[in-house]
Amino acid sequence: MSCPRIEVDLSKIRCNTRTIVERLRSRGIRATAVTKAVCGHPAIARAMLDSGAAGLAEARLSNVQRLRKAGVTCSITLIRTPMLSQVEDVVQVCDASYNTKIAVITALAAAAIKQNKVHDIILMVEMGDLREGIMPQDLGDIAQQVVDMPGVALKGIGANFACLSGIAPTAAKMQALSVLANDVEGQCGPVLRTVSAGNSASLPWAFGGLPTGRINDLRLGEAILLGIDPVSGHQIGGMYGDAFTLVAEVIEINTKPLSPPINFSNPALAGLRLVPKFESGTRTILAIGHQDTDISGLSWPPGITFIGATSDHLIVGTKPETLRVGSEMRFQMNYSALMRAMAAPDIQTNLLHNPPASEVRDFHDPNKHLALV
Repeated sequence: MSCPRIEVDLSKIRCNTRTIVERLRSRGIRATAVTKAVCGHPAIARAMLDSGAAGLAEARLSNVQRLRKAGVTCSITLIRTPMLSQVEDVVQVCDASYNTKIAVITALAAAAIKQNKVHDIILMVEMGDLREGIMPQDLGDIAQQVVDMPGVALKGIGANFACLSGIAPTAAKMQALSVLANDVEGQCGPVLRTVSAGNSASLPWAFGGLPTGRINDLRLGEAILLGIDPVSGHQIGGMYGDAFTLVAEVIEINTKPLSPPINFSNPALAGLRLVPKFESGTRTILAIGHQDTDISGLSWPPGITFIGATSDHLIVGTKPETLRVGSEMRFQMNYSALMRAMAAPDIQTNLLHNPPASEVRDFHDPNKHLALV
């Protein structure tokens, strides 16, 4: 089997999705599945949809196009502000997009009119993360401009937490978002079908017992894929953390000094009389490196010690005679490592527990998986 590769257990992704969807449903909140970390992989997206996700969300247009080419027809929302250079394609393949700038929305409206469509707009509000977002005091006026603009329709507002500034969502922040939704409708009429309160970092709040107010949607990727709360790093009860496994191949095993001899070109440095260590250790080299994944985001198997990595090599310390050239080593990944590995062109993706099409629901009926956006 080819290496390096990522083994994807679709049954665990289905389980994680169902667990979250059922818990959120009891709170009146739907789960929109975010596929950006898996580069819009159609089979992974379908596993999420088949398990109850209300729709899909993506950050990159190329991933949306990949999903559409594979025949996925559910509602897909672009969650990164569209680039002006891509508005025609955004309208063509995305049902909705998150926006912050009137100039972009105006361009989307013109593209939608040209394509005889109405493109849905969700306005992103700045709630403390200090990444993208309209300042709350400006939201009402911008919302009114969208409502008055042909070619687009205002369908919701949203916020983001714990991405750039690490600001975790709180009950007060969620209540403030609900108040903003009410204020927008007070000015523009009852137009909001979606109030999206962030990403996987919002799950602890959502699973709590506090009132949810107007909030009815979360955009979830990391929690579904890896089963963890990204703020605390803790595993979410009843969910799998090993749906993805990175497999790399051993290309060299040798006993080498743990520290190299030092030849100083500067005599002043030599005068420091640094004494290198020459203890021997077994070094194992794997055919993977910084170009393939975030090495710092890998979990080391028992008995394996990280030594270092370069662009194409990962060097670890191992016990003698535990491995041979051609052996495989398996790693779990955090979200950063997963994103990098899924995007790496030299890493193959192998799907496990991928049922035939006859055993899953029809993903191509546009009425089955619509996100209310």
